[in-house]
Parts: sequence; C-alpha cells; structure tokens
Amino acid sequence: MGRVLALPISVAVLLTSCSSTPTDVPSPAYERRPPAPAAASSVNPVVQWNRTLLEIVRTPGMQPVTVHPTRSFAILHAAIYDAVNAIDRTRTPYLVQVRRAPRATSQDAAAAAAAHDVLVALYPSLRARLDEQLQQSLAQVPDGAHKTAGVRIGQTVADRILALRSSDRADAQPTPYVFGGAPGDYQSTPPNFPAQPQFTHWSRVAPFTLERASQFRSGPPPALTGDAYSAAFNEVKSLGIANSTAASADQALTGRFWNGAIQNYWNEIAQTASAAHHLTTAQSAHLFALLNLTLADGVIAFYDAKYTYNFWRPVSAVRLADTDDNPATGADPNWLPEVGKTGADPSYPGAHGVISAAAAAVLTAFFGRGRFDFTVTSEVLPGVERSFRTFADAAHEASLSRIFAGQHFRFDQTAGERLGRAVAAFVVDRFLTLRHGDHDIDDERAVAPR
Repeated sequence: MGRVLALPISVAVLLTSCSSTPTDVPSPAYERRPPAPAAASSVNPVVQWNRTLLEIVRTPGMQPVTVHPTRSFAILHAAIYDAVNAIDRTRTPYLVQVRRAPRATSQDAAAAAAAHDVLVALYPSLRARLDEQLQQSLAQVPDGAHKTAGVRIGQTVADRILALRSSDRADAQPTPYVFGGAPGDYQSTPPNFPAQPQFTHWSRVAPFTLERASQFRSGPPPALTGDAYSAAFNEVKSLGIANSTAASADQALTGRFWNGAIQNYWNEIAQTASAAHHLTTAQSAHLFALLNLTLADGVIAFYDAKYTYNFWRPVSAVRLADTDDNPATGADPNWLPEVGKTGADPSYPGAHGVISAAAAAVLTAFFGRGRFDFTVTSEVLPGVERSFRTFADAAHEASLSRIFAGQHFRFDQTAGERLGRAVAAFVVDRFLTLRHGDHDIDDERAVAPR
C-alpha cells in the first residue's frame, strides 16, 4: 500500500479493488435511530457545500458540456467524507486514509477545506467566490490548533482525491456518433435535431466504485414486433404527446415537474432528510458520499447501456411507426412530446429510472424504511411542490414522469430502475462501511480509477 506524506500527517491511499454479487435491494446501512441533537451552530457544512455545487451546476456555462456533473458531486463528497472520517474514524475510508488525526480535530474545518479545494480545482474561475465561502465556513469554527489541523486534513485529502481522479478519462473528447437508419435505431430527434448525442464517451470514464461500466448492464429492449413494445408504444404515444387529451392534468404536470437534471432533485431531497434528522457532520458526510458515488456510477452504467443498444426515442418511434413492421402501432408524423424537446441520447434505459431508483435505495438504506413526509421542489417549475411519504414513492413518480413527458417508454424506466437498484446495492454493501475497533486498518476496501 502506497503512502503519501503531507505536512505532519501520514496519508495512506488504499488501492484494493473490491467485488460483490449485489442483492436486488440494498441491505440497510443503519438501524433506524432517533435523530442526533441539532447542532448549536450554523448550517451543516456538508449540506452547505452541496448547495454551493448545486448553484454552480445550475449556472449556465459553468459546467463543461462534455463532463457529467455527477462526477463533480462524487469527487466533492468523496473528499469531504474521507477528510471527516479521518477524524471520526467510525467507517472505512473511500480512497484516502489519514493516520493519527486527533479526535478533537475540527470535522467542520476539514469538510470546508476539502470542499473548497475540490471546487476550486474543478471550477477555477470561481476561486474568489469559493475563497469567500471558505472564510465564512471557517468563521463558524473556533480558532486554534484543532481548526488548523482540520483545514490541513481537508486540503491533504482533497489534493489526493483530485490526483487519483485526474486520469479517469473524463476529459476525453466525445466519440463521434453515426445515427442509424433502421427501425428501432436511435436518430436525431425533432424539433431541434441535435447534430450529435451527448456523453458518447462517458461509459469509458473510470467508475468510482463499480468494477466496470457494464457490470450490471441491462438486457436488451423488447423486440419492435412484440406485445411488450406495442403496449409501451401506445402508452407513451397517448399520454406523452404535447397537450394530450388522454393524460390527466396531474399526469401532465408530473411530466413537466421532473423534467430537469434528476440528480439535482435527489441531492435536494437528501438535504431535506439530513436537516429533518439533524444529522451530524460525520453522518451527513457519509450520506452525501454514499448518494453521489452511487449516482455517478449509475450515470456511467446507463451510458454504457444506452450506447450498447442505441434504441430510438418515442418521438422517432411514433413518427416512423409505419416502418416497424408492427400492425399494433400507428404512425403520427407530427407527434411531439409534452415537454417539447427530447433528451439528446438513446432511450434505453431511462436515466430518471436509474438515478431515482438508486437514490431512493441509498436513502432508504441510510434512514430505514419508515415513513418520511417531505416535499420536493421542481428545478423547472418555480414555486411548484409535490409531497411524498417515502423515498420510494418519489422515485416511482420521477420514473413514471418520463412517460407523461413523452421522453421514454415504460420498459426504459423499468430497466433503468433495476440498474439503479443494482448499483446502489453494490455501493451500500461494499463502501463506507462501519469499521470495528478504534485502530488503523490496512486492508480497507476502496478503489482508485482504473
């Protein structure tokens, strides 16, 4: 095992690969427990820096168009987690283990310093703003040796996480794509007809936890001439068309409500749950790392499947139904989806299904399976909220919304949900697990970019 020295702190980087056969549903990572006492000070720094990154990726022009934002969230929260866990020492590290960190070291200072250094590296044009936020965060921590040590640990861990991800191939140029012309082939979609689909290279980015992008690859979509395809086709054709007369007002609203970057919704849901349960800094670091490592690898996995099967979107399927050799489907050459434009990548499997099922599985494993009443705000419909009783309820609606939006077939979403749950099970069962005993362990399970 390699060791990197940083200031007076010895950092061990753990590079052992891990593998597992996942269960269909993740095993709970925690027993149900009462909320921790609310902190007397300010906003939880983990939540605070998560909000900062959400603001960044929502700002036009800030996120590189060829880099999926889930990578930034995973790097941010991996660094925060390893920095905080170096002090808390209750769980196995993700990638970086800091030895001999005093228990009295400030976890909040470590979290803030790690977050700041990651975001400055990923978004250097925002340094001045991020420097100011760091000072505001550190102002909440009493001055002294414990604060200084926390900052040093955060900086050390951030530097090492960034170095380990620097060769993950996220900076590769997208692979040129040739649209197909046969029935079922993915084609550029009206009304905007993008010249190229997005993230054609993303399946080759090194996973954060998975052994390979194809580890849980979905089986193929149904045949165009089969009953399963016919049923899904006619469902989205009637419910997902713009100004549908078959969809209820609530179904149409649902389709529009979730028509944003779905990982952003689930980070906000995690913020809500963290605040409601009064999570400590260490607990929040664990939650957001578990969530965002899972989502990042879910995206890598679904792009592997999307560009393996290259299946057409509903708008192409409906407009060209007279070519599919299926008498149960009828063409409508003017059909457009409820939300106007179609996502610029193949249909199968559905991204909302993958991300929502994965996120709900992680949150359920973390908090337990009991009822948790919460509201979700829309990224694209300001002021609109929807309420849910469980994480699974929200995930189910988010997945179904893509049918009402005219973006996906039902089988896209079903396959996506299975993929998301498989990734979540793998991560929850294998990473950031409880360690036994208060001592350094040399055989922790963690992975580096391949």
